[in-house]
Amino acid sequence: MSQAKRVTIADIARLAGVSPGAVSFALNGRPGVSAQTRQRILEIAEQHQWQPSSAARALGGSRADVVGFAVNRPARTLGTEAFFTDLIAGVQSSLARRGIALQLAVVSSIEEEIATYRRWRSANQVDGVIVIDPRDDDPRLALLPALPLPAVVIGSGDVAGDPPAIRLDDEAAAHTLFDYLVALGHREIAYVSGPAEFQHIRLRAEVLASLAARGVAGETLVTDFSPAAATAVTRTLLSRAARPSAVVYDNDVMAIAGLRVAQEMRVAVPTALSVASFDDSVVTGLVHPSITCLTRDTFALGEQAAEFLLERIEAADPLPSRPGPMPVLTIRESTAAPSR
Repeated sequence: MSQAKRVTIADIARLAGVSPGAVSFALNGRPGVSAQTRQRILEIAEQHQWQPSSAARALGGSRADVVGFAVNRPARTLGTEAFFTDLIAGVQSSLARRGIALQLAVVSSIEEEIATYRRWRSANQVDGVIVIDPRDDDPRLALLPALPLPAVVIGSGDVAGDPPAIRLDDEAAAHTLFDYLVALGHREIAYVSGPAEFQHIRLRAEVLASLAARGVAGETLVTDFSPAAATAVTRTLLSRAARPSAVVYDNDVMAIAGLRVAQEMRVAVPTALSVASFDDSVVTGLVHPSITCLTRDTFALGEQAAEFLLERIEAADPLPSRPGPMPVLTIRESTAAPSR
């Protein structure tokens, strides 16, 4: 039999000399065939690398043993963010111990992400999904229970109900980093952020704005998370006559890009400019000067998300949200009291 053609239950039935119904019973572990016949059918199926079609799984309501993760980031830059590589590794590690696969889709918009969930559900390709970067009035959070498709959200803000969330307290995390800079004496702080529609970006920007009550002039500059955008924004900031004394970046690669601009423009870090990041990685500790960051065990976060999703898939009723790991401030060479 040609291996280019998908092997069907009818093909296996013909080779085994039994009915398609008997093959279905054998492959699904149901009674109705003898042990000898079942063994012969399973051997033929394995020999021809038979796999159930997604349509057959959908009709039968069986498990796909696959978890979906749609990431709305530019594919070209995704691999540069340590957060995602660590998160995906943690998810995969937890799923692999249970013999469950991870299906990753890189999408370019929230509309494409929603279409992906609909396609996965209609074909029964995944048993549940992990969702990141919740937004205000997020259409995904209403869609997933309606499909229905079990889900767990990783994010901050007012995430409640179904789907449940692993809640990241980004407001507290932002205070940890910004308050440290204020304690050092910084009163002009710029925050180079990602897209403004994400809840964690809004929360961080709100914390910085609230520091005006303490005499801090805070400014948020929105980018697309890319090092190229961080480079351009930092060059603009440092070209001003009155430049900030500290710049905080949303992720590690943006912070490294900003540090390179400061070095290019001969702005000494940390004596003339402090640099910090909301994400940590191995590289931020290796550059010179090393960069002050919020450090979170993102691998453990991925493991926790996968385990929580598997619990949600098995549960008959919605589960309550639970807290995620809280980051800690890792102080390195890139921050100091302002010189002026």
